[in-house]
Amino acid sequence: MFDALDFIEQSKKELIEKIDDIAIIACSGGVDSTVAAVIAAQAVGGLLHCVYVDTGFMRKNETEEIEKLLAEQDINLVTVKAADRYFEALKGVTEPEQKRKVIGELFIRIFEDEQKKCGAKYLVQGTIAPDWIESGGGVRDTIKSHHNVGGLPEDMTLIVVEPLRDLYKDEVRELARALEINVAERQPFPGPGLAVRTLGDLTPERVEVVRESCAIVEEEFEKAAAEGLMEIPWQYFAALLPVRSVGVHGDVRAYGETIVVRAVQSMDGMSARYSEIPHSVLQKISTRITNKLKGAVNRVVYDITHKPPGTIEWE
Repeated sequence: MFDALDFIEQSKKELIEKIDDIAIIACSGGVDSTVAAVIAAQAVGGLLHCVYVDTGFMRKNETEEIEKLLAEQDINLVTVKAADRYFEALKGVTEPEQKRKVIGELFIRIFEDEQKKCGAKYLVQGTIAPDWIESGGGVRDTIKSHHNVGGLPEDMTLIVVEPLRDLYKDEVRELARALEINVAERQPFPGPGLAVRTLGDLTPERVEVVRESCAIVEEEFEKAAAEGLMEIPWQYFAALLPVRSVGVHGDVRAYGETIVVRAVQSMDGMSARYSEIPHSVLQKISTRITNKLKGAVNRVVYDITHKPPGTIEWE
């Protein structure tokens, strides 16, 4: 049986033994990286420099929420605005694996820039078991490269430290509760962010469509759950498909793209079943998205695929 308090104490001891110089932690504000940041901060204190990279692929208002969350944990945070660099590096990149690798390499390059500023020797990451399992290696097939595993460049100079490497999402949530961090129930968010929810070309305009759509999905699901109409899914979001179809706005022909809504129930992310959502909730989501994004989106569909055969994210 997993003992959260025992794991926290053991992790602190191991981090004290491993980290003998300045360390940077890649913190996104998600459950995994936040738990890793708090444990590392408690273990090595002033040796830890926490850096958040705003890639331009974060959810609506997420940067401000992350800065507030980490301030509440007394963790000093440096925010790096890197959206322009990411969009430039990903121009014309549409293949999912290549997209993740580009994101992963730039992620490390940015941290190497921060390393030069603070003289860091170590990079602490919130990598968990599904990340390296799905990224392949040895006898394992690559399902999809996680940016913090499969995207790491071979010539990186930082020494990677991963205190949560052997844990699954449900165990990390237990750690968050034990640490009394206000992220324990936060739904998972992929490291590459909205980049892997924007299928096809990554432009600021298309990513903004996904950002607004995800916000609407989250708002409507959370409202419906609070009203007792449905159980809140384990993960829920919107993705933009590079599929155009004919539609109508008023009396005018429209030719827009397609938003797919995805919601699943899972324990650890290794397998999942699609959530059965009331049609009234899906109808509200569809109406809001097509009205808000008139001209960009004219179709909304719901994904009823389990994992396997699908993955939770579309890329």
